[in-house]
Amino acid sequence: MSVEAPTVEGMNTQGVRWTADQVLALAPDDASRRAGSKLGTAGPWSGTGSGGDGAVWGLCRGSGSKPYRTVVDTTGPAYSCSCPSRKFPCKHALGLLLLWATDTAAVAGTEVPDWATGWLEGRRERAAVRALAAEGTGPATADPEAARRRAERRSARITSGAEELEQRLADLLRGGLASAERSGYGLWEETAARMVDAQAPGLAGRVRELGAIPGSGPGWPVRLLEECALTHLLDRAWLSVDRLPGPLAATVRTRVGLTAPAEGPSVRDHWLVLAQYDTGDGKLTTRRIWLHGRATGRTALLLSFGAVGRAPQLALPVGAVIDAALTPHAGAGLRAELGEQFTAPAPLDVPPPGGTVGDALTAYGLALREDPWLDSWPVTLSDVVPIPTDHGWQLADATPAADGGAALPLSGPALGRPGLWRLAALSGGGPVTVFGECGHRGFTPLAAWSAETPGETVPLH
Repeated sequence: MSVEAPTVEGMNTQGVRWTADQVLALAPDDASRRAGSKLGTAGPWSGTGSGGDGAVWGLCRGSGSKPYRTVVDTTGPAYSCSCPSRKFPCKHALGLLLLWATDTAAVAGTEVPDWATGWLEGRRERAAVRALAAEGTGPATADPEAARRRAERRSARITSGAEELEQRLADLLRGGLASAERSGYGLWEETAARMVDAQAPGLAGRVRELGAIPGSGPGWPVRLLEECALTHLLDRAWLSVDRLPGPLAATVRTRVGLTAPAEGPSVRDHWLVLAQYDTGDGKLTTRRIWLHGRATGRTALLLSFGAVGRAPQLALPVGAVIDAALTPHAGAGLRAELGEQFTAPAPLDVPPPGGTVGDALTAYGLALREDPWLDSWPVTLSDVVPIPTDHGWQLADATPAADGGAALPLSGPALGRPGLWRLAALSGGGPVTVFGECGHRGFTPLAAWSAETPGETVPLH
């Protein structure tokens, strides 16, 4: 088993060792986190060591006669292990990193063994090939004319699907929203399947969301009408995409399911790793990693995907700082691709700058102007206090309402989960800094920092 980060060029300085929490944040699931914790002691390990180029290695005793060979490049991070696990990182890589993070003597600096050198040198060679390809001097790319014809054929299929979906929405409104509850979910799933056939996965996802609304609780007809309007807006935008301004056209293409290219000049900065979490739809696991540029003030989103049952490959330690270059995708979104990392991740010392609840709402409103289909927008709130109310929890400005303070309802995965209680415990009734996603359903907290320990990131998911 071996996996590496998509674009890491060269082996660099190892830097400060991570904390145990940062290591565990890399785990693909709770089972791996528990299993890796059990291997985070010196007992099952031999031949451990670390190098100034960011490499950590060791032999872990398993059930077989031969120990598992485990190597981690902390500048990726990237992992290699001889175990048969399909999870990245596997429990052995997590255990090795925990031992490296907590026991300096057990994983001391030493010469890299031959069995680890091969994998590390292979990474250097592949990084060099990627660099040549990025400069246009690598292997020849695919036929651009053939790519253009494929793009035209797919565009025609999406147009056909959008026209069919418009007819479906018109039939729904003509027959009345009440008919949506009587017809059940089957018709929606059939329409979603047609959008998949049209190679428009973004439209298919919106159709499935529409199908889940009827009968979902009080006020569902209003929610259904709102979502139908947004879907109609996306259909009409696609059918007129050639007449739209460039950035909006790129956003529309992304929303229907076309991948926007990562283009333009890369942005090098010291990026704070604010949050990392996975979502799944039964077929695909999507990992979202939020970064904040310390010098540029930019927020960026890294996406990584894995088939069902397999964790996405890309993982970064939450609460760390990476000196790296990012290449943004086209469109109004924040998605970017991780490029070269110049040093190994280092500990965060202060949280990102934030604002008030009012600032967060303003930022979300401005983002909606560029992307009307946006569900949420990343923001950092400073000096807010979690408060329980009769209608759920809120994050309120420490400033009294009479002086302009406001509050946001908490929503999303934090509700009813341990993250909510971690947030309340961290606050203790006092103000904290919280990073999360602000949307029309409220605020989803993803990470928090207290004034007493500003360099300690507390994940809330």
